Amino acid sequence: MFIGREMELGFLEDRYQSAGGQLVVIYGRRRVGKTELLRKFCEGKEHLFYSCTESLDAQQLTTFSERMLQKNIPAAKYISCFANWEQALGSVLELPGNGKKLLIIDEFPYMVKGNASIPSILQNLWDAQLKNANVMIVLCGSAMSFIEKEILAEKNPLYGRTTGILKVLPLDFYDSAKFLPSYSMADKIAAYAILGGIPHYLKQFDDGLSLEQNICKSILSRGSILYSEVEFLMRQELRETSTYNMIIEAIALGNTGLNDIYQKTQIDKTKLSAYLKNLRELGIIYREFSVESSVKEQANVQRGLYQLTDNYFRFWYAFVFPNLSELETGDALGIWRYVVQPKLDLFISRIFEDICRQYLRRQNRKNALPFHFTKIGRWWNKTDEIDILAMDNRKQKLLLGECKYKNTPMRKADLEHLQGKMKFAGTTEAYYYLFSKNGYSDDVLAAAQDEHVVAVEFERLLD
Repeated sequence: MFIGREMELGFLEDRYQSAGGQLVVIYGRRRVGKTELLRKFCEGKEHLFYSCTESLDAQQLTTFSERMLQKNIPAAKYISCFANWEQALGSVLELPGNGKKLLIIDEFPYMVKGNASIPSILQNLWDAQLKNANVMIVLCGSAMSFIEKEILAEKNPLYGRTTGILKVLPLDFYDSAKFLPSYSMADKIAAYAILGGIPHYLKQFDDGLSLEQNICKSILSRGSILYSEVEFLMRQELRETSTYNMIIEAIALGNTGLNDIYQKTQIDKTKLSAYLKNLRELGIIYREFSVESSVKEQANVQRGLYQLTDNYFRFWYAFVFPNLSELETGDALGIWRYVVQPKLDLFISRIFEDICRQYLRRQNRKNALPFHFTKIGRWWNKTDEIDILAMDNRKQKLLLGECKYKNTPMRKADLEHLQGKMKFAGTTEAYYYLFSKNGYSDDVLAAAQDEHVVAVEFERLLD
């Protein structure tokens, strides 16, 4: 079952229908669904889909040649393997069919690591023949830092040749929820908070089982795919895994400022900054800034909060990694009952804020809000913070949001506290959006009769 990715498929289809040669780069973190996206795009089209392997260059060329020659191109009558990569890649022009010649090269970085001259060979072919031909070549890769530095960056051979670049991101909450249609709203939110928008992870959960059963079976049990997933990815991408584990665990447990991470890990600050930079380049963490922060502030390496990009990494380092010893003995149910379950709502509450922002972005695109905002995020200073702050491009109109993921209704005091935070702003045009897992007290609902106060029904988050 293929879910979502309408925008990405539309982008690829637009490139496919465009005249002339198309050279497209698709990249994103592992497991995000790039290969499934490309296979979906290829349905009904004559194409060659080649998945590179970590092998010697000669073996890669032999395997690519076999796949290409199986398409019964004219050269197949005379040879069993191309003599070089220039001939092999140039043979895309001979693919059968009257439409666009479509070549997909998945995990392209493996091919380049085996032969560093391949980007230059492809550049020469592109400039001499392919850019004006009816061809589309898609280069796909999971090594994001490699793609950005070695393929897309200035001074590299393919710089300026691409006709499209798409970074594939995790699915949003709305598409992720479709993987578990039988779940309640609360369980869909919990599953997204735990697994994020990674299709491979979402497929490990069975909506015929309870959330507890899925967590115990698919995450906390030895031998399950998700139990060892993070360790596998870390070993694949990094060398000093013990050091990186310490840093990521610190962030997952709420130590998000640079000094907080230092205090937790006691890693020398110069080295710590280098480790954090590597994790950012790999897409494992990002730096979060208050929605009103300036460009100058964002350039300061001492500022900003470090957050985990991936929900599952955050869950794994918060609950699995610190309890591996007991989980190795098979105590999945015990860790669930005494470690995970008591803290789960608190863990979900941060992701609930993100889901509420996703809801507002969807409403914004439909022009269903009192004004069209151009910026949205969290806001904070040294003494206060706002879960959601959105503003128009002139900062004359504001939307302030309060998110409560608790088993009690939101109270009037919560609304008044939010309204009191307007003192930082130089505008009187403000709207207050409330989001609550367990509904609202009667006086909040009465206040929501004012057009400037909106109490969003929990179930409507999926509208």
